Amino acid sequence: MSMTGTRQDFASEFTIEQEWQGYSAEEHAIWRLLFERQQRLLVGRACREYLEGLGGLGVEADGIPNFRRLSDVLDAATGWRIVAVPGLVPDDVFFAHLARRRFPSTCFIRRRDQLDYLQEPDVFHDICGHVPLLMNPVFADYMQAYGEGGLKAQGLGHLQRLARLYWYTVEFGLIATPEGLRIYGSGILSSAGESVYSLEDPRPNRVRFELRRVMRTRYRIDTFQETYFVIDDFQQLFDATRPDFAPIYPDIAALPDIEADALIDEDRELHSDRGGKKMGRRITAAQV
Repeated sequence: MSMTGTRQDFASEFTIEQEWQGYSAEEHAIWRLLFERQQRLLVGRACREYLEGLGGLGVEADGIPNFRRLSDVLDAATGWRIVAVPGLVPDDVFFAHLARRRFPSTCFIRRRDQLDYLQEPDVFHDICGHVPLLMNPVFADYMQAYGEGGLKAQGLGHLQRLARLYWYTVEFGLIATPEGLRIYGSGILSSAGESVYSLEDPRPNRVRFELRRVMRTRYRIDTFQETYFVIDDFQQLFDATRPDFAPIYPDIAALPDIEADALIDEDRELHSDRGGKKMGRRITAAQV
């Protein structure tokens, strides 16, 4: 049975069985193609923690991994497990899984004509993009804290601003290392085009991470990112997001949003060791 069909047999948590034996030879072949292509691109681009996590999990090119085997390795390392879901799940379900150290992963894999762009996350994005960093204890704690914060933000009516934090860190974050800027965001790590663009193209802004700045910044889902936020290390990210956001949300809500391609006076820009000179659109303090 092909794993690309629609599944309806899920419970209130939206969890399903992966049914690993049901993957077709073609689906495993697409995984191998994606994995081998991406691993070539990520040498010298992905952060060390990601590459160590990938190796520690034993994720390889031979085919789509079995979630139960991965979960056993992950659980022994950081207490996380992978749960299979039918696709995008409601926000409260997603946050509740993260808060319980359960990462919800889709099971289907993209078709060959979707290798370079897919609107919904597939198993390659979730497993190769997200899961390796859950082997890192600090990042694993950050993800659990994000899930707990998501449940609270939903009740306070500020989910949009917290979603921006996830987008610009977990999905599209960069990290400064002694060797230069490196990728840790899963949306970049699972994208052949953006793996190169995020570090080497002169057009996007690369700005030091600042929590309130991130929460005010719009993003686009239909193109490569116009701004990337750069952390110094995962401990900085965890420490910045450890405080209660409840008093922060009203302050941010009183300020205008910042467009995805804009720079503001307080921004500290960084330049990739691989990239060229960039010309950003800067707005003044009076405009924000």
